[in-house]
Amino acid sequence: MNFSLEQLQAFVIVYEEQSISKAAIKLNKHRTTVGQVISNLEDQVAVTLFERGARNVTPTHEGSLLYHYAKQALEQVKTFDKVALSLSYGELDSITIAYNSFIPHTALSLIRAQLTSDFPNMRVRLLVRTQQEIRAGIEDESIHFGIVNITNASAMSNLDYVLLGQMPFAPYVNRNSDIAKLDSNEVFTALQSSRQIILKSFLDENMAKKITLSPHYDVVDQLSLAIKLVNDNLGWTLLPKHQDHANATNELQQIQCPQISDDYYVPLALWSLKTKPIIEVKKSIKAAFDRYISLGQQVQ
Repeated sequence: MNFSLEQLQAFVIVYEEQSISKAAIKLNKHRTTVGQVISNLEDQVAVTLFERGARNVTPTHEGSLLYHYAKQALEQVKTFDKVALSLSYGELDSITIAYNSFIPHTALSLIRAQLTSDFPNMRVRLLVRTQQEIRAGIEDESIHFGIVNITNASAMSNLDYVLLGQMPFAPYVNRNSDIAKLDSNEVFTALQSSRQIILKSFLDENMAKKITLSPHYDVVDQLSLAIKLVNDNLGWTLLPKHQDHANATNELQQIQCPQISDDYYVPLALWSLKTKPIIEVKKSIKAAFDRYISLGQQVQ
């Protein structure tokens, strides 16, 4: 069977609008024309896609099944179009990289250094964004790359997806705090009864049950603020397990806690569109993040 893009697009929009009239407005076509396109598609697939009402339409079971394939097909066509257009352009002169707030500054600095080496004239914007904001930004092309916590992420057929690795987290306290003086088998109970500093990005990604140990907690938006509060002995927090924090201050100390030593790994991925210039830059970002992860493993 051969389906036209016009048929698939009309089917998807009618399905989403639950109305041929509303779909016609979005498609800038006459209602009768859209209705005929749907009827022709139904003839081709030999199934009824919608039950027609006086004002609205209701997808049939078969229509609901085919909708997801039609939607995916249209996304693939968009991707094909973007890749084809990108082949006629040279390197990007600027890019925007969005990232979750818990990504350490050392990782971002390594990425910037690698891009400086590989693309000396490229301008880079580094922005803190939630997973949902990154998803929307990549889709509307205001963001080129997203470094994303994918613990609860859904698949995105129209995006390129590269697993960056598992970032380990560990509890950090002020080195002069009472918790820092405890034996490792007493730490977990102390953490549960002490103030925890939680990064908002974890809550945004629906990780509250996994990372909240204490009922006494504050929520902050920035990694640097979480570090500052712990440094001032105002609570404890989970931070990426890396030498960064030990170098940043003499007051911050990672503590050993057997109960959570294997539980706090956050999977990270690099999201981007599938275009030729993007592919080249992606290699640099991936290489820099691989280096960061390897440095983290050396201090575990």
